[in-house]
Amino acid sequence: MPTTFYLIRHAAHDLLGRTLVGRSDAVRLSEKGHRQSQQLAFRLMSVGLAAVYSSPLPRARETAEPIARKAGLDVKVAPAATEFDFGAWTGRPMDTLEGDPLWRRFNMFRSTTAAPGGELMLDVQSRIVALLRELALRHPDSAVAIVSHGDVLRAAILHCLGMPLDLFLRIEIEPASISVVEVSEWSAKLVSLNEKVAG
Repeated sequence: MPTTFYLIRHAAHDLLGRTLVGRSDAVRLSEKGHRQSQQLAFRLMSVGLAAVYSSPLPRARETAEPIARKAGLDVKVAPAATEFDFGAWTGRPMDTLEGDPLWRRFNMFRSTTAAPGGELMLDVQSRIVALLRELALRHPDSAVAIVSHGDVLRAAILHCLGMPLDLFLRIEIEPASISVVEVSEWSAKLVSLNEKVAG
């Protein structure tokens, strides 16, 4: 039987859309983000979660904690769900990247263009898909929440759809949204995409 994964992008923080925060561990949820995390917890309390996993970064863990608490669970940290490593771009204001030819190529040909000193999206996809497979074996016929980051979740969803990584910008993954995939030993499929449950 398949494992149903609730793939959740962390809730809002004050630098969202303005700064490429990457793996910075100084970024915490905003007041709005804390409200969103509570709304996510209420949305998911009826699905019977067997486990809640989170990226190690604070903004993801802060999103996961109310979900786990409402389900009577502890948050388990999953390093494979951590944010894309943006290397030298980490901490840069978004508007300073727009004129960089490498940034443009990075967003057009993500499968073959790495961030300077950072990761290749193929590697991101490899680690998140390996995590899904591992957790599907650990939690068969169960519902599992994973709180992660936009590009990481896009990579997982593109794998389930059999789509190239270079089409990643065709998929919207908003903060505090839920996408659902089912993973079994033989298949992976997308059930729902970018359900926005919190404003």
